[in-house]
Amino acid sequence: MKTTATFPALLESFFTERLMKQRRVSPETIASYRDTFSLFLNFAQKHLHRAPSTFGIEDVDVPIVCAFLDHLEKERGNCSRTRNARLAAIHSLFKYAALREPAHSAVIQRVLAIPGKKYDRTTIDFLTRPEVEAILSVPDPTKWSGRRDKALLILAVQTGLRVSELIDLSCKDISLDSGPHVRCKGKGRKERCTTLRKETVTVLRAWIRELNRDPSYPLFPNARGQRLSRDGVDRSVIALWLGHETLETVQIYVHASIQMKEKAMEKTSPLDIKPGRFQPGDELLAFLKSL
Repeated sequence: MKTTATFPALLESFFTERLMKQRRVSPETIASYRDTFSLFLNFAQKHLHRAPSTFGIEDVDVPIVCAFLDHLEKERGNCSRTRNARLAAIHSLFKYAALREPAHSAVIQRVLAIPGKKYDRTTIDFLTRPEVEAILSVPDPTKWSGRRDKALLILAVQTGLRVSELIDLSCKDISLDSGPHVRCKGKGRKERCTTLRKETVTVLRAWIRELNRDPSYPLFPNARGQRLSRDGVDRSVIALWLGHETLETVQIYVHASIQMKEKAMEKTSPLDIKPGRFQPGDELLAFLKSL
């Protein structure tokens, strides 16, 4: 095998064999690693002036990795903790490379020797009782989404569940009989059980009764009956971004078809650019997008 063909094969097997089959990491970990290498490969492509699918392991040496880490902090504005998380993903790949590609041990050891950056650990803030009460008073109890949000927020306030844990909950994960509690699988696939207070039980009981679904149904579904996503944005926020006065104005963008959007984009495109749909470029970047 040619040297220049080893890095794409190494990266693909790292995801499919190491992370998915051997370690069986969570989808959140896969997404985090995918984002890291998508950012890194796009950065390296611009600086090496070559497609990522042509990279060899010798191309991914200390200078380009350190330049990428500096880019994260100086140009993307990432904090030291985010920088270290990206570096940890790269280190994980190169530890795997040490087993698969011993002929490149010199490059591998140099990359593994890149240290994480120390940073000050700040005290974790918390909400005061008036702040909690203010948040819980926001959802509109006359609307279905308001009652859902109230149930989600009061559960979050009492249990401290992460966002990913909350949106992954199903109706069966809530027990409201004697010894009411919620069970969830958190970070590192650790299962935990948290007891529920009386007021939380009252809200959740009313919400589950309103859902009236089978036990596997999402506890906090969206309007289409699917699980909420971590990055869901309310239309009122979109309206503010676009400078609209009312939500009715932004509604047309929610239901616009792809054809309508293409026609609108054609009118705003520079005259010297040929119109057309985006086509994915490099095969290795396309693989990361498919994860």
